[in-house]
Amino acid sequence: MRHIPSSDTFHACVLSFEDALIPTADNYDRSRWLYIPDHYSEYRYVLGTRGSHPLICIGINPSTAAPDQLDNTLKSAQRIALYNGYDSFIMFNVYAQRATLPDDMELILNQDMHRENMKAFEWVLRQYPQPCSVWAAWGALITKRDYLACCVKDMVSVGKRYNARWYTAGARSKAGHPHHPLYLRGDSVLNPFSDLNRYLDSLTVRYAGSSSSSEGGLCHDENI
Repeated sequence: MRHIPSSDTFHACVLSFEDALIPTADNYDRSRWLYIPDHYSEYRYVLGTRGSHPLICIGINPSTAAPDQLDNTLKSAQRIALYNGYDSFIMFNVYAQRATLPDDMELILNQDMHRENMKAFEWVLRQYPQPCSVWAAWGALITKRDYLACCVKDMVSVGKRYNARWYTAGARSKAGHPHHPLYLRGDSVLNPFSDLNRYLDSLTVRYAGSSSSSEGGLCHDENI
């Protein structure tokens, strides 16, 4: 199944993260799954399994996955998390809009949704003993939209406040992009993302001054 956005998220009645935490559905096992918001919509903040020692996987944007209906990317992420000694996994995304094909993502950053997405990321980091393990798994798809680079930088800034430890898995691209989970072996080992800051600097240089980065300015926000 493919998710094609029915509209941009500016017109999709996106909930604040606080409102998205309010239960609205009972069609899945809440003791097993973490799913925010808890119903299928044009965006998704968080999807994962519950545990005490999760691997937080960062993709580009959500597709169709939901509790008990993982797509192949999330199945791979779960296998790799378990192989590396984690008892659960949490899928998070640089951008929260659902679109199976990244080419269908909206062209202009929804700054309000991005801000709520960062609140969701911070909320996840607060749920577990620090430092959390965060797996950069967005692949070369980070190049699909200019605004994604600054969204990643905001995410790393949030992670620094909680001493997050960043990892990659598999070979990185010539441009330094971390490998996407879909085609990784289930026994892939996590490696420290030791040059994360240099990688972020390369993204900043590549996308600085882009005219399509956001509506009303850059992604970075003093309130994030």
